[in-house]
Amino acid sequence: MDPNTPAALQAAEYRRLGRTEDAALIDRIATRPQATWLTGANPGPTVRALTTEAALTGRTALLVAYYIPHRDCGSFSAGGADDAQDYRAYIDSFAEGLGDRAALVVLEPDAVPQALADCPQTDTADPLALLAHAVERLTQQPRTRVYVDAGNPGWITDVPWLARALRRAGVDGADGFALNVSNFQTTETVLSYGGRVADALGGSAHFVVDTSRNGNGPHMGVDAWCNPPGRALGSPPTTDTGIPGVDAYLWIKRPGESDGTCRGGPPAGHWWPQYALDLARAAHD
Repeated sequence: MDPNTPAALQAAEYRRLGRTEDAALIDRIATRPQATWLTGANPGPTVRALTTEAALTGRTALLVAYYIPHRDCGSFSAGGADDAQDYRAYIDSFAEGLGDRAALVVLEPDAVPQALADCPQTDTADPLALLAHAVERLTQQPRTRVYVDAGNPGWITDVPWLARALRRAGVDGADGFALNVSNFQTTETVLSYGGRVADALGGSAHFVVDTSRNGNGPHMGVDAWCNPPGRALGSPPTTDTGIPGVDAYLWIKRPGESDGTCRGGPPAGHWWPQYALDLARAAHD
């Protein structure tokens, strides 16, 4: 358990204040392994530190590369590289930081489905070509596993179309694809969808599933993706899924971090104590 995560620090603060029940709820988040998102230029030093720390304890670092140009179509998580050259420099730095230490990298949440949705780009480069470059470069590191993000079942319903885009994004050279990142679709729904995507890719593709906040499934109202009420923590992270081709259930989105300034939330990626408490309180395990 990292004592410096927002969840761990919040649990410690609640204990200091005598809020022991709330601290125990936040511990349900703080004690689970979660991803670190690399969202700025020159991520190499941070990647090196994270993978080195994980190696010292026999663990595998879970990292998210999130710096594609015109990230999030300019929405709540806007930002990213200025252009294709800047993005390639980011990926080079990321790869150099990985070295020969074990890591699982989720590549660019939402980038493939947003490309299919005609998200306007600030650069003339094809975002799928940039993803293919990232796959090629990152997989040169001997103990790095790369999963190209493929969105969630509620987004791109034309699975063959999605599979063609994933191929252009280099998925055949990766270890597989990722689903449900920062989303709330039930594991059952995601597994069914993932099987269809895998079949469209030839039947042998593997995938990982973000189960961090899908304990109650998706919200049925408006803006179902953005800090929806009534959600719950999902299944704990594990690589023992018992399902061939499903490599892991992971907590890629950190529970308690905001999706954006909707429903009274802080900026995307910022810690929101009340939302974290609500997720933990509603969890079934």
